[in-house]
Amino acid sequence: MKKYIIFILITSLFLSSCKVFLPSRMLKVTSKDQISTFDSIDILLEYRIAPNDLLKINVYYQNGEDFLDMFSMADIRTMTTAANPNTGIEFLVEFDGKIKLPYLGYVKIDSMTMREATQFLEESYATFLNNPMVRLQVTNKRVTIFPGGSGGTAKVINLVNNNTTLIEALALAGGINDGKAYKIKLIRGDLKNPAIYQIDLSTVEGLKKADLVLQANDIIYVEPAKVVTQFMKEFSPYLSLANTILLVLQLIF
Repeated sequence: MKKYIIFILITSLFLSSCKVFLPSRMLKVTSKDQISTFDSIDILLEYRIAPNDLLKINVYYQNGEDFLDMFSMADIRTMTTAANPNTGIEFLVEFDGKIKLPYLGYVKIDSMTMREATQFLEESYATFLNNPMVRLQVTNKRVTIFPGGSGGTAKVINLVNNNTTLIEALALAGGINDGKAYKIKLIRGDLKNPAIYQIDLSTVEGLKKADLVLQANDIIYVEPAKVVTQFMKEFSPYLSLANTILLVLQLIF
């Protein structure tokens, strides 16, 4: 009896100090208040420029009749690459949402849609050019996807299209594997105080909510479905340790 009491005490102490129950489970929501409502998000939201975006910019004049050579004359130290202006040059949106451009200097451009930013730059360059035309492309926007389940592998996906939706991103990641289609979380914004949206893809109504445009640095997490199997997989090392402790106690006593 004594050895069993010691075994129970050791096991209880061990379990109380470890998160044994599914330690690999991520982003557990402990309160309904942590889930943001879709009333606060525009489902048809366009992509908006964010800090750390790389913008490839082409500038033309005379409504696009000729390429503008002003970028080739600019200080290339402000650029990420020194390229032929016909192919565009990449500029970094800095931490404060501003971008440094030839002739314009620092201008604030974050939180604008691609159309808004294009119109803003065309109006700004109208001071220097006749009928300027600007073409923009974000070259490095990406999201992180955790597909869930034993068959899923986390991926960082570059979004080629400006308005990639949640459904499209999940397809690029290989689907949701054996995760829970009714428990998909979208994490957006500053990770110190993120907005968390829970999406149910098992219903048509939930599918409508999933038709939203992803923003830079969004995180998509699909909760694993096979709870029992995953629990046994995570718990098996602790069972082995407990058996070892019991064996040692049997040898001692």
